[in-house]
Amino acid sequence: MTRPVAKPSERASSGPFPIDWGELGPLRLRAKALADGVYAGTHPSVRRGAGIEFGGYRGYTPGDDLRQLDRRALLRHDRLLLRQFETETDRALWLLVDGSASMSFRSAKSPGDKLAYASLVAAALARVATASGDPVGLAWIGGEGVRPLPASSGREAFDRVTSALEAAQAFGDVRAEARMLDDALALIARRARRGAVIVLLSDLLDLPERTLSSFASLGSEGRVLVALRILDAAEAELDFSGTVRLRAIEGGAVIEADADAVRNVYKERLAATFEGWSETLTARGGRALSTLTRDPAAAAVRAVVLAAAEARR
Repeated sequence: MTRPVAKPSERASSGPFPIDWGELGPLRLRAKALADGVYAGTHPSVRRGAGIEFGGYRGYTPGDDLRQLDRRALLRHDRLLLRQFETETDRALWLLVDGSASMSFRSAKSPGDKLAYASLVAAALARVATASGDPVGLAWIGGEGVRPLPASSGREAFDRVTSALEAAQAFGDVRAEARMLDDALALIARRARRGAVIVLLSDLLDLPERTLSSFASLGSEGRVLVALRILDAAEAELDFSGTVRLRAIEGGAVIEADADAVRNVYKERLAATFEGWSETLTARGGRALSTLTRDPAAAAVRAVVLAAAEARR
């Protein structure tokens, strides 16, 4: 994303940006309050057992429930095979947070920067999941001081996620260093099992062109994908007047333009980009959502939870 060069509140773009929490902190308290007001719903499980949805076969081992033996499979393959099923209890949530430099943007009217908003939503989602007994994992696109976390559940899982989010700083040009994206997606591809819910929290700006197709490819093996686009109102609406000089937070490019003259074209292209995400993810059974940092975070959390539930159905 770009910003006015001469803006008084602008920070230097040479190093990492500490999260500008503004009115969105303290993270733990606000995340717990948001989660308390959100209906968690039910989560189909990756656990195998006697359930309602057929989940494939595996070989028999001594001590297995003989009621699950498949006699027809025995006749066809001359070996003992057990039917597996999925239950309605436990499903992992994977949070993929964009920590690149563009997420540090905050206009004067916003309660916090985009990474702060993403962190609040991510922490609240983690709280909803752990309260339901579901494991939560965390991965990052870019960022400084970031700490990926394997999926875990229990009381301490929420604290681990919030601690990792609080320590992060916005940093990195993902378009220039594609490994930031590749490393994050590869981690989730390895660890997210069948039925996992993967939530991307990003402004969807300044990312490599293949980001959408790469993220969509995670939606195999029954995984559910949800992308939440987070924008500052100033960048969503190009809320400037007259001639402005804009400097890219990632890459450093400087553009001079008449904001009033280019606003409509700018907003059309922004909408077209989001529509591409929406169409691609919907075709994979996922969902794309959009919010502004000035919007209530509780509404964003609720929208993600409902979108994931709808996608599973």
